[in-house]
Amino acid sequence: MKKNPFVWHVVEQFVIGLMSGSSLDGIDLAYCHIKEKSGQFACDILAADCIAYSEEWQSKLRLLPAVSARELWQAHAAIGKLLGETVVHFLQTHSIGKVDFVASHGHTVFHFPNEGFTTQIGDGAALATACKLPVVCDFRTTDVAHGGTGAPIVPIADLLLYKEYTFCLNLGGIANISAKSGSNIVAYDIAPCNQLLNFFAQQAGKEFDNEGYMARKGNISNVLLQQLQELEYHKMGAPKSLDNGFSKTQVLPLFTNMKVEDKLRTAVEYIANVLAMELQLAAEKVGANLHTAQMLATGGGAFNTFLMERIAALTPVKVIVPPTQVVKFKEAQAMALMGFLRWHGRANVLCAVTGANKNTINGAIYLG
Repeated sequence: MKKNPFVWHVVEQFVIGLMSGSSLDGIDLAYCHIKEKSGQFACDILAADCIAYSEEWQSKLRLLPAVSARELWQAHAAIGKLLGETVVHFLQTHSIGKVDFVASHGHTVFHFPNEGFTTQIGDGAALATACKLPVVCDFRTTDVAHGGTGAPIVPIADLLLYKEYTFCLNLGGIANISAKSGSNIVAYDIAPCNQLLNFFAQQAGKEFDNEGYMARKGNISNVLLQQLQELEYHKMGAPKSLDNGFSKTQVLPLFTNMKVEDKLRTAVEYIANVLAMELQLAAEKVGANLHTAQMLATGGGAFNTFLMERIAALTPVKVIVPPTQVVKFKEAQAMALMGFLRWHGRANVLCAVTGANKNTINGAIYLG
């Protein structure tokens, strides 16, 4: 009988998962109790928080792709220290005692797997020193070294923690899905999401479009919608992933001479339409029935009532929005799980998702 690679003796640990997403809304922290027994995983979020970036850090992170190598490495060390100090503040605020280690995604600056590299800053040594805890970080590069796209990486959590859902949808800065049937899984990035919606809302002086209120009042540009759906990325098959520059270089330039409400309305329809198309393709790949399947929706976009209405209208899949804590912190929870697997020398990125030549163990460990 083939050995299950995810089964070992009973283990439990307390881990803080850290996530900094492309929408720059802040640093997500989730204090998780992770337990494995006979191949069954539980990862309970005991405390969670999102610490907003200062305006200075938001500006710095946006500009990093264009700075010198020296400035990039200075930021790598500085944000590592910032992450460590944020962990200390989180521990104090929530009166957290036992922590075995911190699992940090870092902040993505470059993601070019076709060129053989991906870059998430947040120096693990600086982080570990600042918070005086071991740190696991750098969760994408080993997969890329093995020919993978290095993204998405959250599907390991979809597979081990959210087995009851055929589809898991993340509506973060970039929208991505996973689809699974038994041990068969595919997952990939769909389209820019909050990167677009927040950008347009900020043009109107809002941090974000609360519940999709402005988008609901707008009109769709059908010509623009067609252009967006015909972008080359949407014609590619999986595995595939998006870098943070896609929206800046290929999507945003198409939105010209439009009212903010119309931009938001068209962007919502673009995201919902592309998702509906990809759900059909993903269902075919894993042998799932859209009419009986359930989809877990998380990420900031799940709070956008209008976007969720449009998604529900365009697909027969039953959309489930979980409790707020899971919506907001599922990615940080996934980082905690990935760190847990890395700590025990287990694969945490799936080649079925990324196209790498094997499942890989991703993450560097800093003991502080």
